[in-house]
Amino acid sequence: MDGDGCVPLSAAEPFRLLVTGGGTGGHTYPALTTLRTLQARLVSQGRLVQVLWAGTASGLEARVSREEGIEFRTVATGKVRRARNPLGMLSAENAKDMARVPLGVAQARSLVSGFAPDVVLSTGGYVAVPVGIAAGLCRRPLVVHEQTVRLGLANRALVRSAARVAVSSASTLGLLPQGVRDRTVVTGNPVRPQVLRGVAQRAVQALGLVGFDRRLPTVYVTGGAQGSAQINALVVEVLPWLLERANVVHQCGPANADDLRLRAVRLPEQLRQRYLLTGFVGPELPDLLALADVVISRSGAGTIAELTALGKASVLEPLASSAGNEQEHNARQLERAGAAIALTGQVDPSQLTQALERVLAGHGVCEAMGAAARGMGRPDAAERLVDVLLEASGQGS
Repeated sequence: MDGDGCVPLSAAEPFRLLVTGGGTGGHTYPALTTLRTLQARLVSQGRLVQVLWAGTASGLEARVSREEGIEFRTVATGKVRRARNPLGMLSAENAKDMARVPLGVAQARSLVSGFAPDVVLSTGGYVAVPVGIAAGLCRRPLVVHEQTVRLGLANRALVRSAARVAVSSASTLGLLPQGVRDRTVVTGNPVRPQVLRGVAQRAVQALGLVGFDRRLPTVYVTGGAQGSAQINALVVEVLPWLLERANVVHQCGPANADDLRLRAVRLPEQLRQRYLLTGFVGPELPDLLALADVVISRSGAGTIAELTALGKASVLEPLASSAGNEQEHNARQLERAGAAIALTGQVDPSQLTQALERVLAGHGVCEAMGAAARGMGRPDAAERLVDVLLEASGQGS
């Protein structure tokens, strides 16, 4: 053990990865995809990987780790509640949560010291801060991965001490502190490999889309696992018009399904056959994405990574309350590239109709948008990030 109380780096097998980050799927699933990619690569070389995930008991990462059989430890952390007025951040709740950070650092230092990782991967979220600080205290290489164009608060606090910084977009480079840029690489945002392996015909069979007219394009509408009241309301208003021109799979969220079914039964039979309403899409999602010609959705970092990796034209309605208005920034970036149409602010049904009319107009518009999206995609992002992890650990090729 060295003078600061931390275990020195050992060359012994297996490769040891400590992952931190979570709270939401945007932080959790890129980390999961990356660690599985690392395991697959090293196992193919005859080497085992041992993983420890440090997170919060209430975060999505706790459930995902349990389901995936990954060792998980909790770390105390605080949450900064943002406000438009900086004085609004000087709240009792923020002060109380920030007081937990020293405890979290002490807990994280104990974890890092005991586990002795070859490298620490942070994908953001408040829990990443104490773990990232502990990595520095224990002299373990820290790799920070940012999913969005602009750094989140947690990663912003860690990039200066990181051995390497991985970003999802080249647009991030100019936003980084000057001294960090030479340690930064554009990897893209890891996409779950199963998403890239979809087969359109399997979606037709699995979802029973027997009434769909395959001569027409297919539009997939999604507001995320819980659905989106805004997207649902807009789509329902334009649905008769849209079904004259396309097949529609509408994932509306489990809580919204019954009300929307009452609206759907009023559709003419011919149109109703081209409409599938479902509360939730499970294992069929990769196949459904393969089937879809156009996607109507929010514009979170994970969604953008999937749409661009797959080369899908999209109509994006950003979540206005996203941190730092990041979703609108994402949507605008795709729109500037010709890969999407962004609908922002108070969107009405006529605006959605106009956007869909442009995409579905024929003359190769949808195909051109898909090609533009594909040009922005990085389907090999997980492999690139694994390269960064191995390099930071001193074990790269």
